[in-house]
Amino acid sequence: MALHSLLRSLCMTAAPLALSVSASAQTAPAPTPSSGPAANVTTQLPRGIVPTHYAITVTPDASNLKFAGKVAIDVTLSSPSNNITLNAADLTIGNVSIAAAGGKAINGTAAINADAQTATLKFAKALTPGQYVLSIDYTGIINTQANGLFALDYTDNAGKAKRALFTQFEAPDARRFVPSWDEPSYKATFDLTAIVPSDQLAVGNMPVKARKDLGKGLTQVTFGTSPKMSSYLLFFGLGELDRATKMAGATEIGVITGKGNTGKAQLALDGAAEILPYYNDYFGTPFPLPKLDNVAGPGQSQFFSAMENWGAIFTFERALLVDPKFTSEATTRRIYETVAHEMAHQWFGDLVTMAWWDDLWLNEGFASWMATKVTDKLKPQWEMLLNRVGNKESAMSLDAFTTTHPVVQKITTVDQVNQAFDSITYEKGEAVISMLEAFAGEDVWRTGIRDYMKAHAYGNTQTDDLWRAVEGAGAKGLVAIAHDFTTQPGIPLVKVENAQCKGGSTTLTLSQSEYSRDAKGKTPLRWNVPVGAQTIGGAKQSLILNGTGTITLPGCGAYVINAGQSGYYRSLYPATNVQALTKGFTTLPAIDQLGLMADNWALAIGNYQPISLPLDMIAAVPSNASPAVLSAVPGYWEATYEMAEGQADLQGKLSAFASARLTPVLTSIGYDAKAGENAQIPLLRQNLVETLGAVGDKAVVAEANRRFAALATNPDALNGPLKNVWLRIIAANADQATWDQLRKMANSAPTDLEKSQLFAQLGYAKDPKLGQQALDLALTDEPGKTTSAAIIAAVGTAHDMLAVDYVLAHREQYNALIDVSARSQALARLGGGSADPAMAAKLDAFATQYLTPESRKVVDRAIAAIKARSETRARVAPELATWLAKRK
Repeated sequence: MALHSLLRSLCMTAAPLALSVSASAQTAPAPTPSSGPAANVTTQLPRGIVPTHYAITVTPDASNLKFAGKVAIDVTLSSPSNNITLNAADLTIGNVSIAAAGGKAINGTAAINADAQTATLKFAKALTPGQYVLSIDYTGIINTQANGLFALDYTDNAGKAKRALFTQFEAPDARRFVPSWDEPSYKATFDLTAIVPSDQLAVGNMPVKARKDLGKGLTQVTFGTSPKMSSYLLFFGLGELDRATKMAGATEIGVITGKGNTGKAQLALDGAAEILPYYNDYFGTPFPLPKLDNVAGPGQSQFFSAMENWGAIFTFERALLVDPKFTSEATTRRIYETVAHEMAHQWFGDLVTMAWWDDLWLNEGFASWMATKVTDKLKPQWEMLLNRVGNKESAMSLDAFTTTHPVVQKITTVDQVNQAFDSITYEKGEAVISMLEAFAGEDVWRTGIRDYMKAHAYGNTQTDDLWRAVEGAGAKGLVAIAHDFTTQPGIPLVKVENAQCKGGSTTLTLSQSEYSRDAKGKTPLRWNVPVGAQTIGGAKQSLILNGTGTITLPGCGAYVINAGQSGYYRSLYPATNVQALTKGFTTLPAIDQLGLMADNWALAIGNYQPISLPLDMIAAVPSNASPAVLSAVPGYWEATYEMAEGQADLQGKLSAFASARLTPVLTSIGYDAKAGENAQIPLLRQNLVETLGAVGDKAVVAEANRRFAALATNPDALNGPLKNVWLRIIAANADQATWDQLRKMANSAPTDLEKSQLFAQLGYAKDPKLGQQALDLALTDEPGKTTSAAIIAAVGTAHDMLAVDYVLAHREQYNALIDVSARSQALARLGGGSADPAMAAKLDAFATQYLTPESRKVVDRAIAAIKARSETRARVAPELATWLAKRK
């Protein structure tokens, strides 16, 4: 689920009322019989009955935020029963009946269990085993946040108010659209029919099979039968939308946007057409549907950016559309990677689906890994594999605490499902896969993936099914490594106990422990760790470390024990080796330069070594280093600045140091793009301006204000990829007049996407009075229903306690502004970046009062991070001061 503006090509066409293809392309692959979840797979529903096909008819009433539905479900009953329990949430069930083939319908009644999100259908007599058609009439609500069938209100390019409808069902929200067996193992085929306004475009997983004019401005649209799939992948969209297409082999690729905006989706359209052939080949199983759309919806969610509905990926506009007036280079690349991520799900998740949410990472970790891989292949100038260092660090920042969880986690409740979408599932999943691919070798790994796809197409799997497929392809020993890194939490710590150079070779004695931020005294876990080590310029050597071991490397001098950075572990060196690596830093590959900075920084923050070691390394990065490596440097200086929060004198010195280090690099590349510059320079420029703005660099703040003042005579003065970067600096330093001007700009923005981004900027003001005004504004209708939560989140960056207190005082109003799935974790996200122990106490009190032990896990992770951050800042600040004094 989830993170270019070119001329429209000749093969793009505007869509008619609804999507349509020739009859020969409408037949989905024949499904295999459904058996429901295996005995060892979790289910919250009674076993003994499984659906095989749904025929759904839905009639939305968008203006009144409600809908009516009818469903006929083909079910197979394996044991006698006079009742059937299935999922339903926020639905009112009317007529219920069941009939065997050729038999008389038996009427039933429905009893709703709102807490369990189920409906039990009771019949007067017991049903004997066999096949039946279960028919249900029902009504439901159209939400205003992204759960179930939901509405997004927006202003079109002509300035008119419009409303579009979309669905969001992952994880447990198909039950808000249709009574169903809403669990991944209950796969079935789906026929979807919708009665819609004749002037609107209806979108489904499959192309349109038939349409019928009903008169009075209504049309009945029937989509083709879907492949066998899980309920959470069903999709329906409706609105005044445009569609543009191009072919990728036999598949019609489409983008669907609000009218007049398909040109802004050109990157997504072209990217999907590039990516699909690569995936068809890599997975060894061609994409099985006749079309694949990327559907752009206005607004935003605080929980996700995109969703991999089979054949109809939904993505919020901010994560799909490119506008040269304000889309940054980082956002442009993220859009391409998001398209790649959601497309990877069409195989990992849609074609082959985890049996239960315990194995959610089989979807998300693989999609993240595959997206990085294909983007690097198709856009080599972006050097995307370097991003795996940052992604791994994101996972380790969570995995270093006792509140973490294994990649394969035990899920029993709906709240646990919603909280499973985190850095362990995504980024640790990606990192572990990268490590295992490196262990197996690319060819063996790909063969295993292809075998897995063929063996389990249209079915459900558990993690071990994948490991067996890859080991069976030739990766001997992989299962043991994979089990260690997916069934237990935490981060191995590989320490160099001794290094001896003799006869032109270096022998390292290694030991294994566990890296932790909050439990160094506990007995460490053990892993089979694939270690790849080399001296600078020497050949790489490998071993599987479990406990202690030795490895001999060709050459002498500085060495790296995670060469290529594919291993998921921390590397703790003697200080002399860190200093030697610092001296020879630029002779290392870029990925090792990034990995060494990240690793040594984390080891210092975790109190395994002095902060001076990574600071010396980061300070030694020369201004002519690889732009991709230089791009990482500003973030470290911003982090040191943040560690001195509340110490104005030290923070001022750190700001001055950061400015002195970074300004010459920014001066050399300039504030504005130049023709022919290196592909990484735009990202470097963005990171430099963001960091210098954050630390209060006077020249950058003055430049932001100069450009803002120029708007009075030149409306395009801020336009370009750094527009929102400049605006955030302006907003952070705003006085009342500037804040009011930004608000006026937001209200007069020509598009809803630009409007929402401008409104969010209002929350970044450092002035607490303006922060309070932003909070009050968020609870009005002015910003729009899906923008208000983003304003509150922005306030939380500068005034976390103010934002948290405000949300606690307006809890019901705030909950109405966010997805149901995000409510148990929203406050933790809002206050989780704090270093104030009072914030930890406040979050704990909130969780104790309002959350269950299962639903408070994200809060507990935030509390652990706050406590560690408080301890770290108190410890590190004096070290920073000492280090700075020595740099003079």
